[in-house]
Amino acid sequence: MKFEDTAQNLRGRLSIVNVLVVLLLSVLAVRLYVLQVVRGKYYAEAAENQRIRLLPITAPRGAIFDRNGNRLVDSRPIYEVILSRQDFKGDLSTLVQPLSEGLSIEPEIMRDRFEQVRLQPAFESIPVKQDANPGDIAWVEAHKLEFPELRVEQQPQRIYPNNGMLAHVLGYVGEVSPDQLNQQSYKDKGLKPGDIIGQEGIEKVYDDYLRGKDGYRKVIVDSRGHIQSEVERIEPQPGQDMVTTIDLDLQQVAEDQLRKSPQGRGVIIAMDPNNGEVLALASLPTFDPNLFSQRIASKAGRAEYAAMLADPKKPLLNRAIQGRFPPGSTWKPLMATAGLQQGAITIAHSNLVCGGGITIGNKFTRCMGGNHGSPDVHMAIMKSCDGYFYRLGLKMKLEGIQEMVNEFELNKRTGIDLPHEIVSLTPSREQKAKYIPSDPEWKDIDTVYSSFGQGQDVLTPIALIRAHAAIAMNGRMYVPHLMKELHATSAVGEPGNPDYSPGRPARVFDHPEPRNLGIPADQSAVVIKGMWSVVNEAGTGAGIRMAGFDIAGKTGTAQVVSLGKDTGVNKDHSWFVSYAPAFKPEIAVLALIENAGLGSRFGAPAVRAVYDVYYRKTRHEDPPGAQIAREKSAKPVATKPPDKKPPQIAATR
Repeated sequence: MKFEDTAQNLRGRLSIVNVLVVLLLSVLAVRLYVLQVVRGKYYAEAAENQRIRLLPITAPRGAIFDRNGNRLVDSRPIYEVILSRQDFKGDLSTLVQPLSEGLSIEPEIMRDRFEQVRLQPAFESIPVKQDANPGDIAWVEAHKLEFPELRVEQQPQRIYPNNGMLAHVLGYVGEVSPDQLNQQSYKDKGLKPGDIIGQEGIEKVYDDYLRGKDGYRKVIVDSRGHIQSEVERIEPQPGQDMVTTIDLDLQQVAEDQLRKSPQGRGVIIAMDPNNGEVLALASLPTFDPNLFSQRIASKAGRAEYAAMLADPKKPLLNRAIQGRFPPGSTWKPLMATAGLQQGAITIAHSNLVCGGGITIGNKFTRCMGGNHGSPDVHMAIMKSCDGYFYRLGLKMKLEGIQEMVNEFELNKRTGIDLPHEIVSLTPSREQKAKYIPSDPEWKDIDTVYSSFGQGQDVLTPIALIRAHAAIAMNGRMYVPHLMKELHATSAVGEPGNPDYSPGRPARVFDHPEPRNLGIPADQSAVVIKGMWSVVNEAGTGAGIRMAGFDIAGKTGTAQVVSLGKDTGVNKDHSWFVSYAPAFKPEIAVLALIENAGLGSRFGAPAVRAVYDVYYRKTRHEDPPGAQIAREKSAKPVATKPPDKKPPQIAATR
């Protein structure tokens, strides 16, 4: 048997094994070095994130008050079902059906919400259902194993007054939309899908102040995303409380008067002419802002919103700043003021012929009050003499009327702190050519029509009351506004901490200097005295006289259709614009009652009701004749049909 020495082969194999072991150990060492040293921080953070969650705590919005401390808007705590995007890595569309069925949500609403998330990859938490009821909460608890990404959190929800009170002033809040998130101004605010912001009214204008800064909870979760304990809590910083200029008592009576009006449509504005503070702003019909903060995500809520959009009465329209109406005879004091300033008439020589009307070409336009002879400007205002203002307009010409428009800024926004204010339409050749292309040339008859508030002049109520308040203040014209002050908030956290939020200081409305129209005192006194006589002598507003609280005012009855058709829903608009006390005004009040009839029968009594409440609040006693005024406003007298004789257009009173 031949002997074979295998030691050499064994030693070779061992050497190979040793080399392989060394190589493997080297690879492991390198891998461990990469994992623990090179990428150690990354994996440590990833591991930490698997068990640590930051859950946002929504900051409550600031409350809104009236000037006397009455709470108008606040927030209440509700429960909200939230889906954690970090805990769900699958396709969100697979959740639409089970969540819609389990939480009674419309599937299309769920799809829209998940689509927002797809477009915003940084979105962490998805609000699934607001104002969850006990049944919704029980369903989430019962399906924790199936849907561990769902949780229930307490959130603040906005609550607005009942019956649509102040809806057009307060506005409403709602979720930030995808379109808004694509706008740079919203991106700069750090907003994300699901955030609640002001969408209309002062909620929108002062959103940056009313909206606070969210806090968060740092919690430990298990492998299924269930919260085990809370590590840290940063409290949210509430938004600033806001005090408005609104007087709730005046607002209440203003809205009540509009509800009692023949068509239930119109505007009442009360304003302090000394500084522009809006004391009441009522526009009817109104709407329920709670729809947008509470119900809009439901099928019933969407149907309610669609019905409002289709409503011919346009409840979403703020008629005070977005409605344009022919001013009727409320235009005349502005014309008188401008005529005196421009020298078309003087205080000593202001008489003009009435003539019972005027003939231009083959058209006779009559004076609704008959023939007033040759009145002066005081008598023309008191008796609302149309013939006088026809001739004054012809003396001033279109250029003079346009100069008046520029002076009172009737061709500009007033600057009130509400969104979407529109500009009035005022007489011009361009406007006539645009709206009456069949007869584009400006003629003398157009000047006549525009001289008494029934031609190419269509004003917003807020612009009209501002102009009249300027006459009352001898030419000082203020910007109307609703913000009075914002309360301070405290700081959150400690200085130097990344989550520190400094407190917000208190802020009061920064009153800009009034625009000075340069109306000489003796000229404004003539116009004011004429408006005083409208109510306190034998004028068209004598039915609302208040002894000891002299009202200066002007009625207006503005046609919306030609004679013979002005019945029912096409009846004339009823105006009354005023201020009191006449020679040292504290308050200005305007009423526009749509399609009601004579200004003296509807607009004036509605204004008187507001003055009654103001008088009681400031004088602490019943105003003289209050009961009579209330009865007149509650039971308006039917108007006599106007004379239907030749003139194509009737004057206004």
